[in-house]
Amino acid sequence: MDRRFLTVLIVSLLFAAVVSGIFYQMSARMSGRPKEAKKTNEIGVVVAAAPLSVGVQIKPSDVKLVKMPREQAPGGFFEKTEEAVGRPVISNILTGEPVVAGRLAERGSGFGLTPMIPAGMRAVAVKVNEVVGVAGFVIPGIRVDVLVTIKPPGEAGARTNTILQNLVVVSAGQQIQPDSSGRAVNVPVVTLLVTPEQAETLTLAGTEGRIQLVLRNSSDFGAARTPGRQIAELYGQQARPAVQTAVQTRRAAAPRQLAAPQPAAEPPSAPEEIVVIRGSERKVEALGVSSPKK
Repeated sequence: MDRRFLTVLIVSLLFAAVVSGIFYQMSARMSGRPKEAKKTNEIGVVVAAAPLSVGVQIKPSDVKLVKMPREQAPGGFFEKTEEAVGRPVISNILTGEPVVAGRLAERGSGFGLTPMIPAGMRAVAVKVNEVVGVAGFVIPGIRVDVLVTIKPPGEAGARTNTILQNLVVVSAGQQIQPDSSGRAVNVPVVTLLVTPEQAETLTLAGTEGRIQLVLRNSSDFGAARTPGRQIAELYGQQARPAVQTAVQTRRAAAPRQLAAPQPAAEPPSAPEEIVVIRGSERKVEALGVSSPKK
């Protein structure tokens, strides 16, 4: 009985040791895999070493490389600092924020305001005063409409029309960023982002008439349809139709050479007719008209 008990006891201990060893190895593997996976899944991401404002070109000291899990890396990130150095910033980047391609312009596209102009667009400077500049609240980033007051050809008085809508202000004076405190800043010139066709319209309006900028909500992208206003309408009168041009007026005032009246021609009298019946043949002949010779 003692030998049997000892044998069973020894076998049980060996079995318990084997089972414990298996569970220990399994738990060690389970705890070691995440650490190993975490190390292999980390990548280098370029981040800003200092705040980067719009218009500056990135220097080697402005960026650095940090490790982060691949799944946390934003789209368009850079894995090497050389890929971001020399490219202009078109959107503010905070310290420690990843530098992505969407916030940078192409290398060699210039610096300052130039990289902020999208392809196919133009930046047009508009001279303003305190009235045109809406008391200094025309600041970078807002949207405005452009009104022009002008005397059109062929009209008696001046009229005001909205010629352009929903234009983005890219700079106010030499500032391409709004004031951090939000205060109004009076500047002599503002720059608007326009298409080439809008640039022509804006330049002509500023040359031939007086322009006025109108603030609008930056989330309002709708285009309003307005007929314009004439001076007469300010006094409760109806809008006057366009008058004749000088050439049309001279033509209308020139005396007309009237031809002498010609007597009306009398209509020719109808010839008299006679009916001739020869047997079964019936024929109508006109009197005074000689019959053709046979």
